[in-house]
Amino acid sequence: MGANKVEVRDVPDPKILNPRDAIVRVTATAICGSDLHLYDGYIPTMEKGDILGHEFMGEVVELGERAAKSGKLRIGDRVVVPFPIACGACLACEAERYSLCENSNPNAALAERMFGYPVAGVYGFSHLTGGYAGGQAEYARVPFADVGPLKIESDLADEQVLFLSDILPTGYMGAEMCDVKPGDSVAVWGAGPVGQFAILSAYLLGAEDVIVIDRFPWRLEMAQKHAGATAINYEETDVEAALKELTAGRGPDACIDAVGMEAHHGHPLIEAVDKVKLAVHIETERPHALRQAITCCRSGGVVSVVGDYGGFVDKFPMGAVMNRALTIRTGQCHVQKYMRPLLGHIEAGRIDPTFVITHRLGLDEAPLGYETFKHKHDECVKVVLKP
Repeated sequence: MGANKVEVRDVPDPKILNPRDAIVRVTATAICGSDLHLYDGYIPTMEKGDILGHEFMGEVVELGERAAKSGKLRIGDRVVVPFPIACGACLACEAERYSLCENSNPNAALAERMFGYPVAGVYGFSHLTGGYAGGQAEYARVPFADVGPLKIESDLADEQVLFLSDILPTGYMGAEMCDVKPGDSVAVWGAGPVGQFAILSAYLLGAEDVIVIDRFPWRLEMAQKHAGATAINYEETDVEAALKELTAGRGPDACIDAVGMEAHHGHPLIEAVDKVKLAVHIETERPHALRQAITCCRSGGVVSVVGDYGGFVDKFPMGAVMNRALTIRTGQCHVQKYMRPLLGHIEAGRIDPTFVITHRLGLDEAPLGYETFKHKHDECVKVVLKP
């Protein structure tokens, strides 16, 4: 309903608009850190009345003709819905780069003006990504239902599989892009849910040491207890000096930015410049975490960026990237690629994603959930909403 304002309202039920559609009755949904960028007003093209939410799952209650004929889903199936909407047949989808689908964003021209080329459609994430109604609702329309939703056939609880929709695959992809080798050290900026899963994933892929950088004690404690990370509180410790000490002076082999556009700490002068440029709309991000990841990464290392960025950054340390032969890898997560393998890890007990959940609310309490999550009240890390 505007910056820092969400409301719960009755709206018309979604309908089948395309033969490949499904209608899903939502049984669990969540508020994502990237939803806060919308809530805070940093992502353009939001409109009053837009339905938010791109992390959701539920029961199939209706299928379009082609979706039914495909045989991949039936009425009553329990499914997790990946946040990128993908057709499954374009060049990007064939390469398993689902967040770059060439056919799912009806507002491609709008995205081209912002990014140069269009990106995939995304549920509840602005009209740049299609203006699709999101899943923080009782029901949701799911396009390309014969491609995206993952059927859950075991008796795992909703909360055990819900995060396959976004944050667990995103954290895993962030670690995978680091090309982790046995014995590597990995540093993760941000101990929010994506950061927590990036830590777990880095260990799963063979890292010897994972170091997490954050400022909230309870998030750092969670990363230590559940993910096994070494914690650095950047408000108490010189991050660059601490990372050099922990890595024999070389810096981490790979660095993951799991923070994105609303980082809260940086060099005082540059931080002040960022605030001024944001105020006059000649910069759109606060990339303190990204800058620090670049300057702290060992020479020849990898910087993996899975924190959300939407526009333009300033004071970018390109000299460090070029002269120290750093590799930067990034992207919105290609969720469909990772859902089934990660479900296997959950079923085998190697990953239990539920540890990040700190708050469970009814869908009607979504405004409270957004405020609690944004301001980190009551040591909030992750909010799950139940319709």
